[in-house]
Amino acid sequence: MTSSESLPATAAARTAPTGPAASQDPADRRRWFALAIVMTAAFMDLVDVTIVNIAIPSITRDMHASFTSIQWITAGYALAFAAGLITGGRLGDIHGRKRIFLIGIGGFTIASALCGFAVNPEMLVASRILQGGMAALMVPQVLSIVHATFPAHERGKVFGLFGAIVGLGAVSGPLLGALLTEWNLFGLEWRPIFLINLPVGIAGLVLGRKFISESKAPKALRLDLTGVALVTLGLLMLLYPLTRGRELGWPLWGHVSMAASLLVFAALVAFERRKADRDGSPLIELSLFRSKSFAAGTAVQLTFGIALGIFFLVWTLYMQMGLGWSALKAGSTGIPFSIAVSGAAGVSVQKLVPRFGRKVLQAGALLMITGLLLYIWEAGQYGLAITPWQMALPLVVMGVGMGLIVAPLTDAVLSGVPREHSGSASGLINTVQQMGTALGLGLVSVVFFGSIGDRLPPEAVGAAFADAFQQSLWWVAGVLAVIFLVMFALPARPKVHLEAGGDDMDPARAQGDALPQEPALTS
Repeated sequence: MTSSESLPATAAARTAPTGPAASQDPADRRRWFALAIVMTAAFMDLVDVTIVNIAIPSITRDMHASFTSIQWITAGYALAFAAGLITGGRLGDIHGRKRIFLIGIGGFTIASALCGFAVNPEMLVASRILQGGMAALMVPQVLSIVHATFPAHERGKVFGLFGAIVGLGAVSGPLLGALLTEWNLFGLEWRPIFLINLPVGIAGLVLGRKFISESKAPKALRLDLTGVALVTLGLLMLLYPLTRGRELGWPLWGHVSMAASLLVFAALVAFERRKADRDGSPLIELSLFRSKSFAAGTAVQLTFGIALGIFFLVWTLYMQMGLGWSALKAGSTGIPFSIAVSGAAGVSVQKLVPRFGRKVLQAGALLMITGLLLYIWEAGQYGLAITPWQMALPLVVMGVGMGLIVAPLTDAVLSGVPREHSGSASGLINTVQQMGTALGLGLVSVVFFGSIGDRLPPEAVGAAFADAFQQSLWWVAGVLAVIFLVMFALPARPKVHLEAGGDDMDPARAQGDALPQEPALTS
């Protein structure tokens, strides 16, 4: 690799001529190719989180998998993913984001092949855990590479695209899983839901080597192994009981484990503070939380993850088990939601946030609450005779609301983060989101299954699920109301993204507490 290739694309972009000719600059084209590659990888991960749920009946029939195995096919991925995200982000800062991204996408592709060719449930569970671990290396680099590759004034537009990808991936997984399972390609039944990752992953690996520019923290860092052990232990102690609590009858040890995880996290904070003072190489940059935008944004991410964790699971159960819809019918019902999220995400960052600031995110929370109330009314009005067309209106309203949140929130959280800590910050953002989702999934056992009897006659199942669905949506609306209030802690107006964390920065700006500044985007 030549010295010019080793520089971030932004360095070359700053020296490029302005005006019409600038768009023809090779560095400009390289960074947009790089963006397409990392966004495709992010989409692949988002789809893989949800695509499995729709194929569980097929997997159970084909492999005679036990209920515990089925639980671990989904939970194993989530646990490995959440536990490794912060470490994956820091490894990118230390060893290079491009290098770790390529290792992650290569490992993810291999793990997908192992899942697709699994010969028994045990092999599938192990392969899913490996897949989650590789995703933890790959996903944090996506936002880090964007942060390091694009200049500050363009990042808002890029995060708008990222928000659109998030919206598309949120409901594309169930639809794609339903199609691949029902088509039964080459008689492989459920296996194509994993094998479809192979050509995408190989293309991402080959093109990533060519178009993604390497970047890493400007000062030498070392991996904090004690921090890795503490964060992994704390997350597992919190998420494992939440994942398996309902199946095991919420045993006492699960509650003790979740309570003790708080002590582990407290020990982690104390150790990381000493580590930062001693050698400047902590796993988690606690100084990031001095930025008002980062601290408030991660709090919103956590509560937003809880809302999404509850909604998407109970929504799928309501349609397939309550209404008795096929996987394909249930998956296609989410298309209006996906389109609404993608459209609103692009508009929010590019046009609305520069003018209205955090009010856009708050409007998104209110729109999502409105959509939920519409959904509750329709579910009660039409009962078990409700149709996908009748669901379209509340889903579109909710989708627009979610689109107004996801892209601006990512932009707001990272706007006060110096470039050398972008990997750590990205890992923290994703970890907080995953923790919120896991908490939401744990709450499903209380707010959804808690209102359904254990031994219902077949004719009462539909009505019970419809009832539990409506009750769950009230909980989601309550969480979104909390999110609306927490958003008051976000900066009122967007800030200029920090290009570096050097000492030449104004301290107030470095902490993200300065008065409103020039917007990160121009409309």
